[in-house]
Amino acid sequence: MLKKLAMGIDIGGTNTAFGLVDEDGNIIAEGKISTEKFKYYEDYQPYINTLAQAMKVVIASQPECELIGIGVGAPNACIHTGEIETPANLWKFENPADPRPDSIRVFKFVEDLSTHFEGIKVMITNDANAAAIGEMVFGNARGMKDFAMITLGTGLGSGIVCNGEMVYGSDGFAGEYGHIAVDSRETGRQCGCGRKGCLEAYVSATGIKRTAFELMATMTCESELRAIPYEKFEAKMLSDAAAKNDPIALEAFERTGKVLGLALADLTAITSPEAIILFGGLANAGNYIVEPTYRHMEQNQLSVFKGKVKLLMSGIQDKNVAILGGAALIWKQYLESVIENY
Repeated sequence: MLKKLAMGIDIGGTNTAFGLVDEDGNIIAEGKISTEKFKYYEDYQPYINTLAQAMKVVIASQPECELIGIGVGAPNACIHTGEIETPANLWKFENPADPRPDSIRVFKFVEDLSTHFEGIKVMITNDANAAAIGEMVFGNARGMKDFAMITLGTGLGSGIVCNGEMVYGSDGFAGEYGHIAVDSRETGRQCGCGRKGCLEAYVSATGIKRTAFELMATMTCESELRAIPYEKFEAKMLSDAAAKNDPIALEAFERTGKVLGLALADLTAITSPEAIILFGGLANAGNYIVEPTYRHMEQNQLSVFKGKVKLLMSGIQDKNVAILGGAALIWKQYLESVIENY
């Protein structure tokens, strides 16, 4: 009997990673291609062709296996339409003065990739949603029907699961929790989305870096962080400094945890999750970010929610969550269909 595998794909601004994943979340074979090489609008179709050929090489390396589907996690991807809509760092117009509006950059990704894999189901969703489904199928959210996944990387992404189903909304773009307002839209920090005061501008690897430099400008204490130029500063340096009781680093985590904790208390009031799961580079700081976040979340919970919501680290943090998330899209649907037809 052929071993069943799902293909998971993660489309990043620099590289596209893909791999074959079994039912237990083991990556059996994987590969990657450059996304950056195909940076312009006119490069999109050559990108699809190159990706499909590279995938076929990986699939061919497992002749004793059956491919049950292809799941994709990508920025600005819509599960309802199978399209990627105006991705910030992908397939831009080569001429910045191009008169066409930026909004016309809509790519029929599922349809275009499917032409290379006849008879194979292809699904796509937002990368943060894919991470949440990966957590539900392979990680610490197994068995949970109500939880939220918060991804803390360069930005802040989120995936919200209610009653066992991902919340997609009417257009497939629900769950942009990184862009709720936590400060005034007039005077808050500028966010990469173009607005001001977004949660992402304060709680992310980029946001905590900005907090650290603001603290260095207002606090007079000694800190090893003062010797690091802004362009060379990385969020991990804060964890290393915090481990040495650096006052700037500790205060940066405290302030970041406070903003995140307040936001998660609001999220709890809306969704009443069993758990909130943290994932990503900033989450690697462990208790330095988890402890203040949980403390401020609990202090600001409605009384009915106090002590009920767990704050957990991802169970797939050390694995290739991007590939697992895409594959989990397929495995979730496949396993549900097996149960339905049993």
